[in-house]
Amino acid sequence: MIEDKIFKLLFCAVSILLLTLSANAESPDIELAWVTEGLMNPESVVYHPTSNSLYVSNVNGSPTEKDGNGFISRISLDGELLELKWLAGLDAPKGLALYGNKLYVADIDTLVVIDIPNARIVQRYKVDDAKFLNDVTSAVDGSIYVSDMVMNRIHRLRGYDFTIWLEDEGLLNPNGLLAETDYLTVGAWGTMTDGFATEVPGHMLRVSFNDMSISSLGDGSPIGNLDGVESDFRGGYYVTDWMAGKLYHINNMGNVELLLALEQGMADHEVILNRQLILLPMMNSNKLLAYRIIK
Repeated sequence: MIEDKIFKLLFCAVSILLLTLSANAESPDIELAWVTEGLMNPESVVYHPTSNSLYVSNVNGSPTEKDGNGFISRISLDGELLELKWLAGLDAPKGLALYGNKLYVADIDTLVVIDIPNARIVQRYKVDDAKFLNDVTSAVDGSIYVSDMVMNRIHRLRGYDFTIWLEDEGLLNPNGLLAETDYLTVGAWGTMTDGFATEVPGHMLRVSFNDMSISSLGDGSPIGNLDGVESDFRGGYYVTDWMAGKLYHINNMGNVELLLALEQGMADHEVILNRQLILLPMMNSNKLLAYRIIK
């Protein structure tokens, strides 16, 4: 029918318009809200609504040494350091993720599970040949995904089964992870040549949950040595570059805009939408910075 064809044409036109508006949406402006000092190589931060607290992983030394120096701090939403060593006895804790009242921590070669109300480790999942477990993310079904940046792997914990979900050089040394509805969004560090050095920096990738195929967000142009990946809740992302100490906004078409340039060591951040806050762990200067989104 003619009416059906008209409706389909209008629907397509509106869809294209919405996608264009989303792709061209201005990146937000941010301003410094507060600073928490006294941390020890903070690498990752997450917000736990039930306890209304921020939890921060502290490497406290070498990121690869099993020295027992690592710990988790608890911080208030206005930046007060409530407990420097809320939970101690870790080695070099990095990425954090939450599911319910459990905190999941990447600790070199082990995924550590912490019961938040009791501040107690309840499970450890060790990977014998892991090299550098880094970021952690939780999916809506409770599955936990963990990147091994050196091994080009992504592990998955489903129930009590912790296995290699994907191993592929096309992951380009995956660091930051964000589980979304249909795919796992990955902030790639870039293929490493000497230690953590790269000739070609990384960019944003998506891994399909359906068939584990890997694709680039945008045209695949190098962006940086990417670390944290968080949603802007508008289809885009806030992404950190550890080496350059930069915070980017990347929209759903892969267009990149620089929001902030500081010193090296900007690590795995958190975005709290209802507070309009971006929390940035500065690993080399032992601070947690809070920036307020003002647009």
